[in-house]
Amino acid sequence: MELHLWLSFVVICILGALSPGPSLALVIKNTVNGGVAKGYATAISHGLGVALYAAITATGVAVIIVNTPTLFTLIQYTGAAFLFYLGIKSLLSKKTTLSPIENSVVTTPNINAWRDGFLIAFLNPKLAIFFIALFSQFLHSDSSVQQKVIMTVTVGMIDGLWYCLVALLLSKGNIIKKLKENSYIVDKITGCFLIALAIRVIIWR
Repeated sequence: MELHLWLSFVVICILGALSPGPSLALVIKNTVNGGVAKGYATAISHGLGVALYAAITATGVAVIIVNTPTLFTLIQYTGAAFLFYLGIKSLLSKKTTLSPIENSVVTTPNINAWRDGFLIAFLNPKLAIFFIALFSQFLHSDSSVQQKVIMTVTVGMIDGLWYCLVALLLSKGNIIKKLKENSYIVDKITGCFLIALAIRVIIWR
């Protein structure tokens, strides 16, 4: 893959990763409630989920998903159900307090960050549409396997690194501590946002 084409591809992927949505909300929530390690796990697993969609697009499987309404709708509804589940879980979360020992913030241990990050990406079939539109500008019938691999790895790395950067920035200074002190509010806002997105997916599918 020529360098100028790859750089163009990188710019588009960065812009796509920067767009706010449920993934960003989830990374912030898991970082605040579980610490930076949970934030990194969410980011990396989300990158893997996005890379998987990129891979199935490069191999042509995504076209089958998009052109099979029943399968596409099933994945979409499952994704909406998962967003709704995460939203309800956030709304039902209890207020956390500072640990009297070292005045540190207690993290929530029961966060399945690897699962959450991967599924919120994998259960979004609109990624298939996005990658079909994107890859069609760079891949052709005679494109090599190497080029497809490079594009797939690029997509996953950019996505994962962006959300890792978000988790890292949140961990600087007293940001996490301040957010943790107000995690009850953060969870409520995140929960409402995720539920609203789930309803939007169902209504506007």
